[in-house]
Amino acid sequence: MSVPDKPLNENQAEIAPEFDDEFCAKLDDLFVWRRDVRHFRSQPVSQQLIDELLDAASLAPSVGNSQPWRFVSVEDKRRRAKIREIFTACNREALDDYHGEKAKLYASLKLDGLKQAPVHLAVFVDTSTQSGSGLGRKTMPETLHYSTVLAVHTLWLAARARGIGVGWVSIIDPEEVRDVLNVSKDWELIGYLCVGYPKSDHSIPELIRQGWQDRDTEARILHRR
Repeated sequence: MSVPDKPLNENQAEIAPEFDDEFCAKLDDLFVWRRDVRHFRSQPVSQQLIDELLDAASLAPSVGNSQPWRFVSVEDKRRRAKIREIFTACNREALDDYHGEKAKLYASLKLDGLKQAPVHLAVFVDTSTQSGSGLGRKTMPETLHYSTVLAVHTLWLAARARGIGVGWVSIIDPEEVRDVLNVSKDWELIGYLCVGYPKSDHSIPELIRQGWQDRDTEARILHRR
C-alpha cells in the first residue's frame, strides 16, 4: 500500500492502477464472502497483520479528512472479562424484548465471539477532534461517526481478504465499555470488534442460516424522484 512521499498539487497526476474484470470479480466475491464471524480458532493473529488492517482502515474516507477513528486493542484479561460481563447483561436484557418462538430462536443464537477471538479491537470516534477544521460537519455533525463506520468497514474487508474474520459486537453498553477501557469522555464507541481466524467460511450470513432474517428485497430498490 503506497502513498505519495509529499502532497501532489492539482497539476500533478498519478498513474492509477488498472482494475480489470478479474479484479472486479474478486472484489465482488469479497463483498459476498465478508461475514460477521462469531466462531474463531485459537490461532493468534500476528501484530504485522493487525498493523496492516489498521493501515487499511486509516485509508477510509472521512469528513473534511478528519480521520476521527481511534483504535484500542483490549489485551488485559480483567478488562476482557468485564466486557464479557457487559455483553451478558445486555444480551439478557435484549432477550426480554422477544416472546414465544422468536425468544427461543434468539436465545439459541451465538451473538458474540468474545471468549474465542484472539484479538479484541474497540473502535471509537473522537468527537472533539480538531482535524479537518470542521469542514463538512456544520450541517451534518454525525458525519464524524459515519467516517468511523467507514473505517470499520474498510478494516473488515481488508481482514477478509487476508483470511481473517471480524465480528461486530453491538449488544453492549457503549458508556460502560468506555469506562472499562479508561478512554476520553469525548470518545464514543462505534464498534467492539472480535478479530481472528474463523473456524469456517460462509457466503451466507449466519442470521439467514439460522432462520432469523432473510435478505430484504426492499433494501435493494432504487427510488427515483
